[in-house]
Amino acid sequence: MTHSDLDVLVPQAQILELAGQRLTISPLVVGELPAMLKAVRPFAEQLTGEPDWLALLCDQGDALLAALALTSRQPRDWVDALALDDAITLVAAVFEVNADFFVRRVAPKVGDLAQSLNGRLAGSTPSPA
Repeated sequence: MTHSDLDVLVPQAQILELAGQRLTISPLVVGELPAMLKAVRPFAEQLTGEPDWLALLCDQGDALLAALALTSRQPRDWVDALALDDAITLVAAVFEVNADFFVRRVAPKVGDLAQSLNGRLAGSTPSPA
């Protein structure tokens, strides 16, 4: 196993200098998952491939900013005050470090849940007489 193979299995933390702060962006831990799942629920299905971050910010801004505060482990007001280029840098780092969580775990589960609910709703609709 090479070093790059290991990086894929165990994502490495990234160090960022943003808005006068030195941040260490590291993978989410179990205790952060409930709040993170709640924050990303509105836009989880859009996290596959290369997400359109500006569209997400327009459509799901509050949820996206809450997720950024959680993953950067910074207060929400600090995230809200970021310049747009710093926010995009932060989003890219957070997504890269936590890609396994977003792409392989959250997005498919949300899709599976939606299909399951649609199937149940379709099955419970009374048929016309």
